[in-house]
Amino acid sequence: MSQTAPIRSHRKPRRSASKMALRAGVAGGVFSTIAVAGAAAPANAEPVTETTLEMPTLGSLDADLASAVSASAEASQQEALDQSLAAQENAALKKAAADARKAKAEADRKAEAERAEKARAEARERASRTATRTTLSAKSSSSDSVGSSSSSSQVATGSAAAIVAFARAQVGDAYVMGSTGPNSWDCSGLVQAAYAQAGIDLPRVSSAQSSMGTSVSLSNLQPGDILYWGSRSGSYHVAIYVGGGKYVGAQNPSTGVVERSLDWDMPSGAVRIL
Repeated sequence: MSQTAPIRSHRKPRRSASKMALRAGVAGGVFSTIAVAGAAAPANAEPVTETTLEMPTLGSLDADLASAVSASAEASQQEALDQSLAAQENAALKKAAADARKAKAEADRKAEAERAEKARAEARERASRTATRTTLSAKSSSSDSVGSSSSSSQVATGSAAAIVAFARAQVGDAYVMGSTGPNSWDCSGLVQAAYAQAGIDLPRVSSAQSSMGTSVSLSNLQPGDILYWGSRSGSYHVAIYVGGGKYVGAQNPSTGVVERSLDWDMPSGAVRIL
């Protein structure tokens, strides 16, 4: 090697002052940021992860708003419908209650009217019965006084006695429509059987029996005369006069064969066959 050859230097080439200053500033800023972050964060804090928030778009906001408005409108309509139905139900209940009260009042009024009319009818019937009994009693008294000087003087004799005795013997027997004895009778069956005791054959029905013989006044009755109710040729009931202002007849299913005074049920007329 030549002693005069130049010796290569091992030093790195110097950087320019401006580059060194720039690097120092950047490094200092980075270290400062790290230091501040390290001082602010707790010792055991987890590493911070980045989260990306997705902002809604304008179109989705419009759809959500429209849906909310529609739901609100539907809710308002449903509430209005519910209120309307409730009002209708209340009105129907009030009307039904009013109709029920009106119907009850009308029924009560009719029932009261019917009770009043029934009471008036019963009063009229009682008055009519009283008047009829008074009239019949007067007629009976007149009949007894004209027909005989006293009731005891009307004693049946001969055929009349047989008829009267048979009729009285059946008192207490039952009344049965169409029956001719021996233990139950209807009115004409009893009269027919009684007259058979005297050997007299009478028709079976009352209208034909009252058409027999001679018509006599109720004020001139004799034992054995046939009493009738209704018209003479169209009578609906017959009995036998037994004297003393009384008669024996098969009255009805409730009473059977009874002996009653004329004023209990005054006959329409009488016929004499004996």
